[in-house]
Amino acid sequence: MRRRFKSQPRRENKNPHNINENIKAREVRLVGDNVEMGVYPISKARELANELELDLVEISPNAEPPVCKIIDYKKFLYEQKKRDKALKAKATKVIIKEIRFGPQTDDHDYDFKKRHAEKFLKDGAKLKAYVFFKGRSIVYKDQGEILLLRLAQDLEELGKVEQMPKLEGKRMTMFIAPKTNKK
Repeated sequence: MRRRFKSQPRRENKNPHNINENIKAREVRLVGDNVEMGVYPISKARELANELELDLVEISPNAEPPVCKIIDYKKFLYEQKKRDKALKAKATKVIIKEIRFGPQTDDHDYDFKKRHAEKFLKDGAKLKAYVFFKGRSIVYKDQGEILLLRLAQDLEELGKVEQMPKLEGKRMTMFIAPKTNKK
C-alpha cells in the first residue's frame, strides 16, 4: 500500500514591494515623473494610478508617510533585475594560485616556480606560496621562511605581500597580491 503525503501548500509569488491594494497606510507621499509630488490620501493615490493605468508601488515603507511611486511594476522589476545582473557581472572574482616548495628546494626548481608566480601575478591572480614540511624536515623551518622571503623580494615589482610567512601545522604559508597598475 502506498502512502500519500500531503502536498506542500503552494507559495504565492510574493512581491518584494507592496503594490496597489496591499498598501496599508492611510496617506502616502507620491514621487515620480508622471504625478505632482506631495502627500495624498491612499484612495486618491490609487485613483491616480488607475487613471494612468499603472501600479502604485510602495518604495520606502518605513518613511513617515510611506513613499510611493506610480510606475509599471513589471517593468520596474525587470530593470531592477537587469541592474543587479550588471553589478554582479562587474564584481571581480578573486583567483588564488598556489605554489608549493620543499624546505630545501634548489635554485633551478626555485627559478622555475618563480617564473610561474610572475605569470600568475601578471594575470591578476593572488599567489599562495607555501613550504610543505614532511616528517622531520620541520627542523628546517628557518630555511622555509628564508625561501618564502626570497620569493617575496624577487616578486616585489609585481606584487605586495599580504601575509608574511606563517607556520600552520606542517605548512608555512605566505600570500602575495598583484600590484594594480593605475595610469
